[in-house]
Amino acid sequence: MAAWLTVVGIGEEGYAGLGKAARRALLAAEVIVGAPRQLQLLPRCIRAPQQTWPSPFSLDDVLARRGTPVCVLASGDPMLFGVGASLARQVPADELQVLPAPSSVSLAAARMAWPLKEVTVLSLVARPLAALHAQVHHGARLLILSNDGSSPAAIAKLLRERGFGPSRLTVLEHLGGPQELRIDRLAASWDLTDAAALNIVAVECLAADNAQRLPLTVGLPDSAYQHDGQLTKRDVRAITLARLAPKPGELLWDVGAGCGSIAIEWLRSHPSCRAIAIEADEGRQQLIKHNRDALGVPGLQLLSGKAPEALSGLEAPDAIFIGGGVTIPGVLEHCWSQLKAGGRLVANAVTLQSEVTLLAWRAEHGGELTRIQVAQAKPLGDFDTWRSALPITLLELHKPC
Repeated sequence: MAAWLTVVGIGEEGYAGLGKAARRALLAAEVIVGAPRQLQLLPRCIRAPQQTWPSPFSLDDVLARRGTPVCVLASGDPMLFGVGASLARQVPADELQVLPAPSSVSLAAARMAWPLKEVTVLSLVARPLAALHAQVHHGARLLILSNDGSSPAAIAKLLRERGFGPSRLTVLEHLGGPQELRIDRLAASWDLTDAAALNIVAVECLAADNAQRLPLTVGLPDSAYQHDGQLTKRDVRAITLARLAPKPGELLWDVGAGCGSIAIEWLRSHPSCRAIAIEADEGRQQLIKHNRDALGVPGLQLLSGKAPEALSGLEAPDAIFIGGGVTIPGVLEHCWSQLKAGGRLVANAVTLQSEVTLLAWRAEHGGELTRIQVAQAKPLGDFDTWRSALPITLLELHKPC
């Protein structure tokens, strides 16, 4: 089947900025779908019936017209956080034609004179603001697609709370059109409560002396987490995550998640990683919610319940971490049965009873046992001595392919 669906990127300059191919597609279309603002940019010579997107948003009406000429309007480049990407996942490539215009990101980079390869692009359109935390680093340059006119003030507030008040913010409104406007402020002195609904925010992150500056590596400082004492400590956490070995797109089960530190740092390793934290205690569930937002991974899925019952029906994981509950009947068995072929299972034990369980599992299934013991120098009168934490026994298993 020839391409029946054309996605046309249209900028603030409207129809005048479209090329010949885009104009021909609009003139030949039997129906044109887009947002009200985009449809209003079309001239009267475009005779095809026009439809706005339904609420809640759905592609069903467009997909139901397969085989008839349909035009979809999108802002700028449809494949950059746009409807083009959504359609491309459901329409075969040979049935889809995408005609992009310059994206707001390209225009913003041009206005700021920032090389795009040195910029991190984020979208807050129907996405949580907390995701920004993971990208705030001294010297980083961010281009942020705003959800609405209140987004710049919310971004400035987040930066101030993180100790990045000196950061430079530039709001670029209506890029490429006659109403284009630029607003420059520091996050510390931001006083604009509302901007134009259509805006992009350029941020040059600059840390104050009191800023929370977190590394990209695993093993974040224990102080980065709120916890009730049930926390996999920094050095053990780093070793555990090295054994779990996160890879792009993989899913982790964090069983008995505590404050969620293993799942959180798994997610921070790559934007496409996914994780489910299973925790029965309501107080710790609240800690997980706080920590996942504060550390920039609001996509962490929190499941309330006890293993193994709570694990039924979940998507099979690529890796599993069991931080507590290895002695609970059925937990190890269920986790091992649900783990994908080639997946990794890492379980940590502190008590003798849980250590005996891991020894028995190693005897039956193989794997590698590691004893981890960490000591820190602490004062003893006028001198210092070593204070040892409880030793941890770690079992690492790889499921045969």
